[in-house]
Amino acid sequence: MKFMKLGTRPDTFFTTESIRSVSSEVSTDLQIQVQNSFYRLHKFPLLSKCLRLQRHCSELKDAAEHAIIQLPDLPGGAEAFETCAKFCYGITITLSALNIVPVWCAAEYLQMNEDAERGNLARKLDSFFESCILRRWKDTLVTLQSTRKYPPLCEELGITARCVDAVATAIVANHPNSKAAPRNWWAESISELGSDHYWRIMVTIKSAGVVSDELIVDALQIYAWRWLPDTSRDGYECNLATEDSSSESRRQRLLMDKIVSLLPTEKGSASCSFLLKLLKVANILNASSSLRMELRRRIGRQLEEASVDDLLIPPASTSNDALYDVDTVMAVLEEFLLQGHSPPTSPPRERLRCCSKSRVAKLIDGYLQKITEDKNLPVEKLIAIAEAVPDSARPDHDDLYRAVDIYLRAHPELDKNARKQLCRILDCKKLSMEACAHAARNDVLPLRVVVQVLFFEQARAALAGGRVIELPGNVKALLSTSPAAPPEDGWSISRLKCPSTKLVTLKMRLEEEDEDDDMDDDLVPRDALMRSASSRLRALCSLPRTPKRIIGKLLAVNRSVSYRH
Repeated sequence: MKFMKLGTRPDTFFTTESIRSVSSEVSTDLQIQVQNSFYRLHKFPLLSKCLRLQRHCSELKDAAEHAIIQLPDLPGGAEAFETCAKFCYGITITLSALNIVPVWCAAEYLQMNEDAERGNLARKLDSFFESCILRRWKDTLVTLQSTRKYPPLCEELGITARCVDAVATAIVANHPNSKAAPRNWWAESISELGSDHYWRIMVTIKSAGVVSDELIVDALQIYAWRWLPDTSRDGYECNLATEDSSSESRRQRLLMDKIVSLLPTEKGSASCSFLLKLLKVANILNASSSLRMELRRRIGRQLEEASVDDLLIPPASTSNDALYDVDTVMAVLEEFLLQGHSPPTSPPRERLRCCSKSRVAKLIDGYLQKITEDKNLPVEKLIAIAEAVPDSARPDHDDLYRAVDIYLRAHPELDKNARKQLCRILDCKKLSMEACAHAARNDVLPLRVVVQVLFFEQARAALAGGRVIELPGNVKALLSTSPAAPPEDGWSISRLKCPSTKLVTLKMRLEEEDEDDDMDDDLVPRDALMRSASSRLRALCSLPRTPKRIIGKLLAVNRSVSYRH
């Protein structure tokens, strides 16, 4: 760190009864109070260098002999004043980046300029600042940090602006020529700055057009995690909510605005994970709706890059009992789907868009499996977000089935109609054999869904072999008098163990189901199957509407075919 020494005399200031004075054969004739500190000094040499003290003395000319000059608002307080006073006495003082700002502000306050005396303190400080401090990276940053205590005066003196320009110029000038240093050598250093100074430096860097968007985003991430709340810390959301009206919360909201405004606008310049973390913080801080909307728009453009954990956003309000903010994820998904409505410019882009939709569908189904464990998640929200994904983007429904299964087990209080409504989001034709085997023994599914699964499994077997084959083992298990086995977490057929609970047989369950008259017509799409099925399969596809009669038809057709063979 560079320093400058002024003056040659030894320090002769001393303290007596809480009063600071200076050793001299000449009695003191000037009393000054700086905040809570008292000084007894000499009009000469102070008045010759301080125009403000000259004016105060002229105003006190007719006052009492022991009148005290009051300087309650002097920048830097007693320490800075004493440094200025020692300069007037010719006592050696040492100046560096650590104290140049308060001493400079105090000198300006005392009007220690060229109008009072040539080569005064203010001029010397300016020269040292320009020739030494601004030429050294660390000294400039330390000085810039110090300006935060005296923002208006430092702006007026040009200290802040010159520091900002010096830092930005150093970053631009040494990029990418600084091979010995890390590529983002400056990001950690400037992360200690206040948001106003940081923002001004980053704006200057961006306007230069030299530093890449990637490095700018890296620097913004470092700064964001340095100053924004840590969303991974347990209980932070509740603690912050109690301080919502505090200056700290307002400061962080302003910081969020600055960070988002600095993000490059090009798609992919900032990772989807980083944007989602910012959105989580924005929710916790209750940031402006416009800022959250902007983040949702940016995330929607590249949602396929996200992970399930990225989407687990805490709710904005602590009064909400839900664990996750499903509405925000729904809004992000809608933004992604809106991006897909723009016409493609080429076939490769259309293929890329289809791949993105498939990845997002997989992502949303994984997200649903996470949030379904929340006992306060309304079934309507689960259905809404599941149905928002285009059917063409889901090649199979195994992950969606798993989400439905988890939700039904986590919400045993769900009524019959709600369970049926939830299961309508499933397309049994898109379930794998393992998922079908799991569903066939799943005692939490509505019976009509189990019947539907059995039907499509039998139809698939018939289409594959050209004839109706023997009913699979899972169908036999359901039609036997043995109790049904509850499904395990695993999906492998081999992992389905022997029954462990006593349930009524499927026939008895079908009798109960037949009491309902609201069997859905779309559960078994006969027309589609009839068009694609062979003549041997048409008998199977022309099934009755009720679950019990469907099972009866399956058995009759199967026995008939087995007898012929």
